[in-house]
Order: sequence, then C-alpha cells, then structure tokens
Amino acid sequence: MNVKRGSVVSHAMAQQWGTGKVVEVNDYMATIRFSDGMVRKIISSHFTDLRPADPATYTPPTKAKGRAKGTRVRTKTAKDKKPAAKPATRQPGA
Repeated sequence: MNVKRGSVVSHAMAQQWGTGKVVEVNDYMATIRFSDGMVRKIISSHFTDLRPADPATYTPPTKAKGRAKGTRVRTKTAKDKKPAAKPATRQPGA
C-alpha cells in the first residue's frame, strides 16, 4: 500500500485499534492516530499490514490520552522544596 499523509488506514493484524489517519510519514515509518485514541508509529517494513479504509469509518478520538496539548508540567522550585532536617547536636558533657 502507498502510505501518504492524510490517508485513512486500518492495520490488518490489529483490528481492535480501529481505523487511523496518517499524520506523518517518512522513508522509515508512518505516524498514525487511531480511533482508539493512541498514536502509533509503524515502521516501513510493516506497511504491508496497512489496508486502505473508508474515510467515513475514521472517528477522531474524543479524548486524548495523557495530558492535554498546551498544558505545562509544573516543576518544583526552591520554594516548594522542604527544608532539610537540622543535624543532631551533641549535648556538652555527654
């Protein structure tokens, strides 16, 4: 199969993934967003497992897995860190 960006495909060995839309392709692999919500990278040696699918059967995932696009991951700052415990001091004469 000739895999190109925008094509709607299904994977012959993984029908449970549903149909997918090719979002990126190069000489080595294709990146495909499947109806089950996962984005999978298929290497070119497995392009023969891809079959053309009816574009009407592709339904974009309703909810992306992972964090939403555009959200930022909060990193700890010095203010967030707990102060280190004070070292024990020896009592004089002990």
